[in-house]
Amino acid sequence: MACRSSDHRNRWSEKIIRPGCTAREAFQNALRKRGVTGETLLQLLETRLDNVVYRLGLANTRSAARQLVSHGHVLVNGRSVNIASYNVKAGDEITIKDRPKSRQLVLRNLELTQIAPVPDWLTADRDALSGKVAHIPSREEMQPIVNEQLIVELYSR
Repeated sequence: MACRSSDHRNRWSEKIIRPGCTAREAFQNALRKRGVTGETLLQLLETRLDNVVYRLGLANTRSAARQLVSHGHVLVNGRSVNIASYNVKAGDEITIKDRPKSRQLVLRNLELTQIAPVPDWLTADRDALSGKVAHIPSREEMQPIVNEQLIVELYSR
């Protein structure tokens, strides 16, 4: 499904969901999947590659994680992925490329994020600069304090 950005009011969605994809289109993707739509939407956002890199502590901000991914420093299951909106699946292994510049960037970020806890749905190996998605997070394991039902009601109109 091709996404087009036609409205400047949806700038937040372009940054959170996928470049050029509106929030309504992301909502439509969540509607197509089985389960509770609001929880599915949150799972889609939580399992984005840039968010997983941030949650693993390989970047100190989500913007830095997005930049790490888009500049080609991240591997998923041994393959280079430079799309920040790539959705990881259970069992996927995220590693940093074995290049001096990539390692230097991530080691600097790890010093800043040492005290940040890694969620239970991820396993991190900070020495190897890698992590693994143990399972897709449930609603209780997700950080955002948001009433997803209000989002579903807004986009269902």
